Amino acid sequence: MLPDGTDISWTSADGLTLYAKAYGPEDARLTILCLHGLTRNHQDFEPMIAALPRHHRYVAVDVRGRGRSAYDPQPENYKPPVYAKDMFALLDKLGVQRAALIGTSMGGLISLLMIRAAPKRVSGIVLNDVGPVVEKSGLARIASYAGKVAPVTDWDSAAAAVKTLQGAAFPDMPEARWMDFARRTYKELPSGEVVLAYDPNIARSLGKVKPGPVTNFVLWRLFGASRKAPLLIVRGETSDILSGDTAEKMARRHPDAQLATVPRVGHAPILDEPEAVAAISDFLSRLETKA
Repeated sequence: MLPDGTDISWTSADGLTLYAKAYGPEDARLTILCLHGLTRNHQDFEPMIAALPRHHRYVAVDVRGRGRSAYDPQPENYKPPVYAKDMFALLDKLGVQRAALIGTSMGGLISLLMIRAAPKRVSGIVLNDVGPVVEKSGLARIASYAGKVAPVTDWDSAAAAVKTLQGAAFPDMPEARWMDFARRTYKELPSGEVVLAYDPNIARSLGKVKPGPVTNFVLWRLFGASRKAPLLIVRGETSDILSGDTAEKMARRHPDAQLATVPRVGHAPILDEPEAVAAISDFLSRLETKA
């Protein structure tokens, strides 16, 4: 069961009103900042938070252009370096000097930028199905629907649309959970219209991503920043974004890394799967002892 949450708003350096939701005690020894993927929002972490230990404090964010955060009138700002600056502004607002980071997909890249910029503020990182080599097939799949999903007519059609897009990644998902998935992906406007919970302009950044040797070199250099804190890599067994070879290479290159694989799941694990819950719980417990 998801614990009660507290709404948080803060203002970015360029004046946008942004949103996050905090769960757990404010005086917890460990605060965990939860960073979602490209087309998602803070609700993506609700199943995970419901499954993890309650004595930690979890802060799940809506990066600009998603969920309840303001949409940016300048779409060129929809990029990880800007998001990372927004996250430091949030930590400052909360008075949190040091936090653990859980980053799914794009959120993982934001996490790496944060530890590179301010390693003393990051106690550890969980990278959920993302790494220095982004597989071309997965990137093409995401580009095929980001900002282009056909309108839905109601919540039932939203659940059907989510299942169509995500069904291959979650072949064992119970039928009833597709509606839960839809309610974490769409929102209902005051008019009753059901729409995706993100600005379609976020997709513009995908056209600037060019997988290849140069990009891989830059991302491996960025990954090197993670060596400054303990690392947990979570990978979906059938992921088309993070290959098994890349995940194993990441673990070998890091002095304090663990790798957990979620069976029969693609990109990206929801993180309420038993394998993910066990690995993340142990990882956070280890970080807490060092807090």
